[in-house]
Amino acid sequence: MTIAVNARNGAREFECQPGEKILHAGLRSGLELPYECATGTCGSCKARLVSGRTVSEWPDAPGGRYLKSEAELLMCQCVAHGDCALEIAVPLKEREAGAPAPRALAGTVRDLRRLTHDVAAFDVDLEGALDFEAGQFALLTVPGIVGARAYSMVNYDRLAQRLSFVVKKKPGGAVSEWLFGEGVEGTRLGLFAPLGHATFRPALHKHVLCIAGGSGIAGMMSILSHACAGGHFGDWDGHVYFGVRTARDGFFLDELEAFRARYPDRLAVTVALSDEEVPAALVAAYPRFAFERGFVHAVAGEKMKGRFTDVRAYVAGPPPMVDASLRLLLREARLAPLDIRYDKFS
Repeated sequence: MTIAVNARNGAREFECQPGEKILHAGLRSGLELPYECATGTCGSCKARLVSGRTVSEWPDAPGGRYLKSEAELLMCQCVAHGDCALEIAVPLKEREAGAPAPRALAGTVRDLRRLTHDVAAFDVDLEGALDFEAGQFALLTVPGIVGARAYSMVNYDRLAQRLSFVVKKKPGGAVSEWLFGEGVEGTRLGLFAPLGHATFRPALHKHVLCIAGGSGIAGMMSILSHACAGGHFGDWDGHVYFGVRTARDGFFLDELEAFRARYPDRLAVTVALSDEEVPAALVAAYPRFAFERGFVHAVAGEKMKGRFTDVRAYVAGPPPMVDASLRLLLREARLAPLDIRYDKFS
């Protein structure tokens, strides 16, 4: 099937396989269709159907609230039934040179473990090698659960055979509650990856600022892994701000300390606790970290005052925290939009 897309800056066509999501087909073909979450939540992939027929595989997707007429659809949820013509209200972008194209593949859940009372980590053994950039995410589909879920890769490996993820348990969240249940090990999942624009590249000649809340630290771990392996912090500073509610909600602290220890003069880690004073035991356990009481975006804004020159910022976490961080970086830090990288999904 052929999908024709008319955008503000021209028209393009791509082939779509039976049962394939329109967004997936376009991205797989090298066309940078608009998206953010790619899971039916944000509405960024909205398009208008001009001709042809499509069917949504998740008619009740939250992003449907952004559709203004029956002709509009979410490309991340719709499959085509024959040739179609679409219109989108934004320009089509070119894929960054060297960026790996996403594709569908399968994998098997391995090594599920609890990191805190409500955060779990797990790996997925892939059926084939996957190339991705540090900071990107994957869509995971669990058998029997409607809709894909977006999770950032924690690890960074070229031509990876295994991907690592962290998930925070959400009351009523079908996938997160499944992960905290029984019989998860060995389950075969569907994946579509890599996705996302919050990417780090070795040729970046800037200081690195990471602002993460909760499980948003996942993609930052991938970025730090790549940056440390490539010696980036030998010449440039790294500032990591990790926000959690209380000390019992913290995780990956040992791993962050290992990154910091590789570049003790250039890489700094600050942990912000929003809901309690910093326990003395936590300070004693990680004496080379800085600890603050407050919301992570506010802590980062205060400690980074006067230090935003030549900075590229990466932001991830709950949507309100991401929004607050973006306001800080745009209005107060006055960073250029190109130097603020984030993928807004929840």
